[in-house]
Amino acid sequence: MELQSSERGRFLLQHAVPFSAFLTDSFGRQHNYLRISLTEKCNLRCQYCMPEEGVQLTPKSELLTAQEIITLARLFVKEGVEKIRLTGGEPLIRPDVVDIVGQLYKLEGLKTIAVTTNGINLTRLLPRLKEAGLNAINISLDTLVPAKFEFIVRRKGFHKVMEGIHKATELGYRPVKVNCVVMRGFNEDELLGFVDFTKDLPLDVRFIEYMPFDGNKWNFKKMVSYKEMLDTIKQRWPELEKLTCETSSTAKSYKVPHFQGQISFITSMSEHFCGSCNRLRITADGNLKVCLFGNSEVSLRDHLRSGASEEELVQIIGAAVGRKKKQHAGMFNISQMKNRPMILIGG
Repeated sequence: MELQSSERGRFLLQHAVPFSAFLTDSFGRQHNYLRISLTEKCNLRCQYCMPEEGVQLTPKSELLTAQEIITLARLFVKEGVEKIRLTGGEPLIRPDVVDIVGQLYKLEGLKTIAVTTNGINLTRLLPRLKEAGLNAINISLDTLVPAKFEFIVRRKGFHKVMEGIHKATELGYRPVKVNCVVMRGFNEDELLGFVDFTKDLPLDVRFIEYMPFDGNKWNFKKMVSYKEMLDTIKQRWPELEKLTCETSSTAKSYKVPHFQGQISFITSMSEHFCGSCNRLRITADGNLKVCLFGNSEVSLRDHLRSGASEEELVQIIGAAVGRKKKQHAGMFNISQMKNRPMILIGG
């Protein structure tokens, strides 16, 4: 049920406001989680993320500066955002990433600063990132076979990623989330190996349904659904236990009894979680995307650079959030839609 603006006001008054009216959409969803892309560049070329020929990068002058990132983050946190995740491209290749984390850590009200990384630079940077205030990590890894890793990402680096995962567990991150995009014909035969990976390490291996983006040659035959993955895993571990999750969680989580870690499924294609979506995204060039799968964007960078006041920016953000749709267009329609390649959205 969509709420008209007057009803929306009444709804907000009755439902746990003071959460910001500007970050609450017309379906009552409260957006307290912001993902900020730090760069469009990446040191890998993953097949489902970036077209093989690469992408047309935005000129550096059009990307958000560190100061602009902090200004926008401060605004969102003031309005009720409690978690910020830094994405890319590959966020850890941005030279000022440690400083950005340190600045975010000073924002009052921000509870979680997370990063999604391919892990290549993690071992080197993690001690400093932890000291600056980073308190959650997702590492992308789609295979446990080095040769296959090179094929999927079109680069070397498997051992660096594994080293990064172990470094994160050593430094006390609990859990270390490992993102695995499952693709038929690539890595669906490794599901059991990934579950086994959680036996002695405090990991949360998250199996992600392959999703369509511009330039990643998506077709339905490549998608392995959550139910199919679960069936395969249950044949090996019939005792698999379902865990309870937060309402806004995108993951369905399970655990093999006595294993240190757990596994999760991100079912954005077969069973979307739009109804409880609490996420907003800012691209590296400063555009606000209210839905990962939507192609409408509003440039916060342009408003910021033309001298918009804090109040005007909040109004612009509120208007964009207010236009957020009830749910994404569904599997087939999404695969037909024109959207940025994933590398230009930021995870």
